[in-house]
Amino acid sequence: MPGESARQCAERLAREKALAVRASRPCELVLGADTVVVVDGAVLGKPLNAEDAVHMLQMLSGRVHEVITGVCLAGPAEKIRIGSETTLVSVNVISVPEIRAYVATGEPMDKAGAYGIQGIASRWIPRIEGDYSNVVGLPIALVYRMLREAEKI
Repeated sequence: MPGESARQCAERLAREKALAVRASRPCELVLGADTVVVVDGAVLGKPLNAEDAVHMLQMLSGRVHEVITGVCLAGPAEKIRIGSETTLVSVNVISVPEIRAYVATGEPMDKAGAYGIQGIASRWIPRIEGDYSNVVGLPIALVYRMLREAEKI
C-alpha cells in the first residue's frame, strides 16, 4: 500500500491471511504470517517469474538486507495481536551464472527475495544478525511469546 513501511506491509499481509482463515473458523485462534525482504528501501516479495528472481538476487548480491516477517494471531471475539521480527542478512557476491543456475532449480520461486536460507542459497550467506527462524519464514520465539500472551485475550 502506498505510504506504508515494509514492517507495516508484512504485518498487514499477515493480518489479512489470519482474518481470511478466521472467517471460516470464528471460534478458533488463527495464526497468519508473511515475510518480505527489503533492500535499498525496495520491498521484495515472491518473484513473479524466473527473470524477476534473477533480478532480485542481483539486487541482494554482495549486500546486507532485511528480512521482516509479520505475524498475526486472530482469536475469537475479534481479538487480534500483531507483531513482527526483523533480521539482517549478509549475502556474498553471486555471479550471474550462479544466480541463473540457482533459479533453474526452482527453489527461489516461492520465497520472498527469491532465496531460501535453509536450502541451496545458504552457501552465499556468511552471517545473519537476528532470528534465523525469521529468515526461514516464521519467527518461532515471537510466535511463542504471542501465543503465551494470547491466553489473556
